[in-house]
Formats: sequence, structure tokens, C-alpha cells
Amino acid sequence: MKAMIIDRYGKVPLKLADMPVPTLGENDVLAEIFAASINPVDFKIRDGKLRMLIKYDMPLILGNDFSGVVKQVGSRVKKFKVGDEIYGRAVKDRIGTFAEYIAIDEDAIALKPKNLSFEEAASIPLVGLTSYQALHDILKLSAGQKVLIHAGSGGVGTFAIQLAKSMGAYVATTTSEAGFQLVKNLGADLIINYRNEDFAKILQNYDAVFDTIGGKTLEKSFRVVKSGGQIVSIAGLPNARFGKEYGAGFFKTSLFRIATLKITKLEKQYNVKYTYLFMKPSGEQLSIITDLMESEKIKPVIDRIFPFEDAQKAIEYSESGRAKGKIILKIK
Repeated sequence: MKAMIIDRYGKVPLKLADMPVPTLGENDVLAEIFAASINPVDFKIRDGKLRMLIKYDMPLILGNDFSGVVKQVGSRVKKFKVGDEIYGRAVKDRIGTFAEYIAIDEDAIALKPKNLSFEEAASIPLVGLTSYQALHDILKLSAGQKVLIHAGSGGVGTFAIQLAKSMGAYVATTTSEAGFQLVKNLGADLIINYRNEDFAKILQNYDAVFDTIGGKTLEKSFRVVKSGGQIVSIAGLPNARFGKEYGAGFFKTSLFRIATLKITKLEKQYNVKYTYLFMKPSGEQLSIITDLMESEKIKPVIDRIFPFEDAQKAIEYSESGRAKGKIILKIK
């Protein structure tokens, strides 16, 4: 099969290569991939920035989420059959959606929303699951609560705004002037232009923050959350609490503790809990998201679709930070 690979860590270009079709496990389906999406985690993996959490053998097929059709099922698969249209987020040690086929555990996939094209469906799994686990599982948002979602016009942000609104929350978000109308159309209640406004001086007494940027933005976010509130981040650093829950071991957990000393100090200073989110694939949660998509409570937001052979250009466009919504690879 054709696949886009890297053969070492670093800012190396993707290579189009012939790779063996993945071996099917007894709980796997073999999916023919029609479309995949580009996510910042793809170039973080490429650059080796996640090696503290997971290491990959080379050559490595990049890509984390997809849509496609079931071509074969393992001997113990019960939920899916050949011909089913599906979408999913590959488990972290078996990624590889920038390819014509993937073998994936049936628990990591769901039936594709009937009202979405394959390209639209491929835009959903990673950002949908990330948003759901942040807003529903960790923050447990309830109607009337106030949440700040950073980078509202990005891939995660566009989904998270819609999900938070479907949960009845009041949503503030940050974006540039170019993304203003988009996030307004998605339902954002308060929009802050990060280029000329300081969200930390405008907002106060928020119940929660969903951070997708990290760094100084994450640190400043503590100032807008009320005592007893929460911050969940996909762009900050893992802390010791995450290390213990993830089973990272004593050495790595100690490194996480040292690396996040400033965040821990801010937690105590503001009485705000910080959680680092490393999203878990879940077909069960994807089925919930399917219902939200089919009822049109949430709609996909796609910035650009690239042909498979232009995967490197798609990665570069994602790294530019200019995309409003998701970037898609059309594979079939």
C-alpha cells in the first residue's frame, strides 16, 4: 500500500513509500482509508516531542484519525462488518492513517455519521474526542457555567465551542480578526482578539479554561478562573498527577513534577486545578459524537482539503497556524 512515512525524528519531510498492508489482529478491522486529517500532534510526533510518553519504531507512518470503509474483520470482531462506513482515532501505539489501509481495534472506531462526507467525517475524531474528554469528562461543564476556549478558530476550538454550547455553557474564546466571524457563527458568546486585547484583563470568575496553546497563555489563564475552578490543557506540559495516572514510572513522573513547578505554584496560588489531557481513543464516545453530528448540533469546519500526494504541504500549512478549522488529506 502507499503511505506517507518518516524514517527518523526531526523536521524531516514526509516520504511517499510502499509499505505492507497492516496485519489484522483478532479484535481489529482492516479499514480502507478514504480521508485523514492533519493535527498538530502529527508534527509533534515527527519532531520527537512526545518521546517521553511514547516511542515509535522507524519507518513510521504518520496520521492519527481517518474515515473509510471496513474491508476485513478479525475473528472476534462483533460490532462491525465488511462494507461499514466508519471513522476513528487510532490508538497511540498503532497510528498510521496517512496510508491506504489501517488495522484498528474495533473499540477505537464508530459508524460514520450518515450526513457527513468522508472528508467531513475524517475531520472529527481527534478534535471531537479531545473536546469531549476535556469538557465532559474532566471539566464536567454544566448549563450556565462559563468557559474560556483558547484558539477558537482552530481545529479543536471550532469543535469545542459547538460542544460547549450544546452543553449549555457560556463561551468566551480567543481568535484573530480573521477568525471573528467564524467563531461568532459557531456560537461564541464573547470573542477576544488576541492580537490587540488581553484576555486576562477582560475575563474574571470563569468556571473553566480549555487551553490549546500552552506557554504564557496557559499561565495567564489562571488569572481568569475563579477559586475552585479548573484548567485543562492539551498544549501544556504533563505534571506529576498525569504521570501517576498514566503509569509513566517514578523517573518520568519526577521529571514531569520538576518541569511543571511553576504550574503547580499557580495551582496553589489561585486554588485552580490543572489537568494535562492526553486524549484516549474511544469508539463509544465517538458514537455519542456521531449522534451530535447527525442531529446537526455540531457541524464540521474544514479549512482546506489536500490530495494525498501533497501531505507534506498539508503538514506545512498546519504548522503555519493559519488554518481556520481542519485540514484534510483526501486519500481515495
